[in-house]
Amino acid sequence: MSGVGVLDKALVILSACVDGASLAELVERTKLPRATAHRLAQALEIHRMLVRDAQGRWRPGPRLGELANAAPDVLLTAAAPMLTALRDATGESAQLYLRRADERVCVAAAERVSGLRDTVPVGAVLPMVAGSAAQILLAWEPPEAVMPLLPRAVFTGRTLAEVRRRGWAQSVAEREPGVASVSAPIRDRTGRVIAAISVSGPIERLGRRPGDRHAMAVVRAGQRLSGL
Repeated sequence: MSGVGVLDKALVILSACVDGASLAELVERTKLPRATAHRLAQALEIHRMLVRDAQGRWRPGPRLGELANAAPDVLLTAAAPMLTALRDATGESAQLYLRRADERVCVAAAERVSGLRDTVPVGAVLPMVAGSAAQILLAWEPPEAVMPLLPRAVFTGRTLAEVRRRGWAQSVAEREPGVASVSAPIRDRTGRVIAAISVSGPIERLGRRPGDRHAMAVVRAGQRLSGL
């Protein structure tokens, strides 16, 4: 705790709302007086740091993401040379993806210089229902963030469980015919998955089990970018 009472209490409220919380749940989780919990939650809602869902429960709001995105992106700075090194080590194009609601965005890439390759331009918006990077970005999410997407997904809940078990994902012709990929998680200092690092290329070169060829290189790259 910082010793600044109202700030400490506000952060306790935010933490208690990560997976949604009613006022009764806030009081139970934070041990704050009901009036105090209600007042602080309402104030955080005004500032868009909390929002209410259809059931009236408070959840993290958009302002938290806006503040995070406005900060200098240490991850992107560190990712550029790592993606280049991963491309050179595997001979395949390398990408970095972040989740944005029900989509994923390529925020950095290092393309294979010549020959047949999978080109994903920076800024490309791809679905969260196909591809190894989508599997990584969903595998460690809470069920309520995953279940609405599974009916439309190429992969299954069992696939995501296997991704969690082994620590990497692979896909073959999930997102695009003829393309295979391997992805691994990038975590923040708390261990939360915040991004996916990938290599992708033609199936004729990566094969039907691309993880056998490139998983360890991708996992190591993700570990080196974690905790920044």
